Amino acid sequence: MLTLMKRSWRYLTAALTGKFNENADPKVQLEQAIAESQEQHRRLKEQAANVIANQKQTEMRLNRTLEELEKVNRSARQAVLMAAEAEQAGDEKKLNDYTSAAESFANRLIVLEGEVESLKQLHLQSAQAADQAKAAVAQNGTALQKKLAERQKLMSQLDQAKMQEQMNTAMASLSETVGGDTPSLAEVQNKIEARYAKAKGMAELSSESVESRMLEVEQAAMQGEARNRLSEIRAQLGIEAPAGKGEVGAGEAPDSVTVGEPGIEEPRPG
Repeated sequence: MLTLMKRSWRYLTAALTGKFNENADPKVQLEQAIAESQEQHRRLKEQAANVIANQKQTEMRLNRTLEELEKVNRSARQAVLMAAEAEQAGDEKKLNDYTSAAESFANRLIVLEGEVESLKQLHLQSAQAADQAKAAVAQNGTALQKKLAERQKLMSQLDQAKMQEQMNTAMASLSETVGGDTPSLAEVQNKIEARYAKAKGMAELSSESVESRMLEVEQAAMQGEARNRLSEIRAQLGIEAPAGKGEVGAGEAPDSVTVGEPGIEEPRPG
């Protein structure tokens, strides 16, 4: 039973994780990954800074110990010289005092020399650790820069993918019906072409009708009357009609006369 529950929990976790990854925004996930890498780099720098600080502290302790060792060494030498002078002078008390002081300085020298050796070893180790920390920070910084450059590339690819998806959707909408009530562009185009063709057909029928012919005859009669009137006006003014205009001269009869019904012209006998 316990094994079944564990398997069910793992299955549910995997299913939810897969569903989440499927619906999650890749741009947000990418930013989260970069933020995590930047946080790791910050922690690494802090650790490296602590290692380097330890190396610096060890170096300062070593320098102070070396200075003290040099000072004690000078004091010990001076105590030995003064003890020798007291011995030459036969001053037993000063000889004992300076000899005791020289021995104390010698003991201090032994302690300081041991401390210097320990500090030298510690300084060497801390220097190596500091170099390793610096190299690790530099290496991780290079990797972080590569990730940032890769993020820029992935962001560009993601934007291109989104644009392509929008273009695909737009192109699909040109040839497919959107929903149940919205016609496609092809359907609208066919409808407009059908109406245009029908209108052209009606126009052709109208141009062949009797009413259309009668209208043409009436317009021709009106044009003939206008030419005759212009000819009369020019004759009264003594102006000849312009050549090639086809107007009827003064006193001439038009090529056709109006007879019968108004607007109907018949040819005049030759």
